[in-house]
Amino acid sequence: MNSLLLASSSPRRSDFLKQCHFNFSTFSSDVDETIETNQTLEEAVCQLALRKATYAADLYADHVVLGADTIVSYDGIHLGKPQTKEDARAMLTALSGNTHFVSTGVAIVHKEKKVVFSETTRVTMAEITEEQLDAYLQTDEPFDKAGGYGIQSLGAMFVSHINGDFYTVAGLPLARTVKELASFHIYPQIKPN
Repeated sequence: MNSLLLASSSPRRSDFLKQCHFNFSTFSSDVDETIETNQTLEEAVCQLALRKATYAADLYADHVVLGADTIVSYDGIHLGKPQTKEDARAMLTALSGNTHFVSTGVAIVHKEKKVVFSETTRVTMAEITEEQLDAYLQTDEPFDKAGGYGIQSLGAMFVSHINGDFYTVAGLPLARTVKELASFHIYPQIKPN
């Protein structure tokens, strides 16, 4: 039976795989996350996910490797993770009261077989007050999340509604990922009570 390796240090992605009863190990793929300016949102996330997965697969050839990447796009501009409080403030100010897109790319690699896909969800933000923004920026939350917010944690207070998959916004489209992992003979290890 193949072993699953998550090529990500994201605690959220680990939690989602645990939630679905997968047995897996993790490896942080430290790769260049530069994207080309002319790429679509979906092309960019797929390229980054594949870059992470192939890097880990080259080191762990006996594993099925899962790589993923999430990008927020607003008004044609791709937003990654903010590097400073000023970056986070600018991103969240732009997203406040507006609709943006969140895309997560997933790449699954084992030997010669590769499956790469993306899912995109439309997210509408409520108006964020200065007080809310100031308080939020005092936490560490904005700095490891695309667009500067986490829908699965404190940043949820800013989200008015979504059109699409919640898990795509949170960083791993679970339904499609579970389906594609099955084609590599990787299944949840659900035990009866």
